[in-house]
Amino acid sequence: MRTFFLGLTLLLASPLLYASTIYKYTDANGVVTYTDKEVKGAQVFTFRDAMVETFDQQVYVTTKKHPGGETLIVHNELYAPVEVELSIESARHLTGVPEKPVRWVLQPREQIRLLTLAPDGTGAPSFSYKLRHALGDPRAKHALIDYPLPWKGGPFRVTQGPGGGYSHTGAKGRYAIDIAMPEGTPIMAARHGVVIKIENNQNGRGTHPSGNFVRLLHDDGTMSVYLHLKQRSVVVNEGQRVRTGSLLAQSGNTGNSTGPHLHFVVQKNVGLDTVSIPFAFTQPVDRLPNFAVGGE
Repeated sequence: MRTFFLGLTLLLASPLLYASTIYKYTDANGVVTYTDKEVKGAQVFTFRDAMVETFDQQVYVTTKKHPGGETLIVHNELYAPVEVELSIESARHLTGVPEKPVRWVLQPREQIRLLTLAPDGTGAPSFSYKLRHALGDPRAKHALIDYPLPWKGGPFRVTQGPGGGYSHTGAKGRYAIDIAMPEGTPIMAARHGVVIKIENNQNGRGTHPSGNFVRLLHDDGTMSVYLHLKQRSVVVNEGQRVRTGSLLAQSGNTGNSTGPHLHFVVQKNVGLDTVSIPFAFTQPVDRLPNFAVGGE
């Protein structure tokens, strides 16, 4: 029996919800096919995109009361810069309340006393606040370079490219690419950088639609993300510096994936929104030699 594999993956960290219904069937020639066209008797997969990578536990606000009022402190515990926007709402009997939300870029592992509110003496002070944040520095300048293939082995083939109709439809993953490959294929860093975040313990579909993953911050402020990795195959740690061609993990079939593949995407912050951006590989995916190379 031959199989036609179509890699499916959820948009990374998308705040929007999308749904894709996929039909899996075997034709008279024994070919297994995945399609978005309804087929009688086919196995049905329904995928919903959700915010699957959140940083609320690493980017947050604490408050400190003192004789002069109350200070709001924003913390960034990530190994990457984060753009934040702090809004004060429902403020009563206070001075120092900004007319507009306050934006700032916190550097990796940094905290800042962003705002102090003082009582105006007319009554009991009260307020609420709202924090928005996006990974990356919007001031970073994107270097226009081609990426070596971030794996060893092959040749493999693309099963869903930029703008694919199944899951590469939103701003977070519009320019992502899915490459079908056997489980256990070595996944390499596409560029120099620092590991921001990893997930390593998920088995099968689990609870995280992206499965196991590695997120890497490049020197120019962009980020590459490697999804659906094999359980407990990630060999790097958060905060670790890696070079192009360094081993990150092994490919897998975890999260919302219909078969073994790598989902690869490059992202940057464009102003309180981390979105995917176009990129190019140094060589065609389906031709030899087909492996990551060292150096940039």
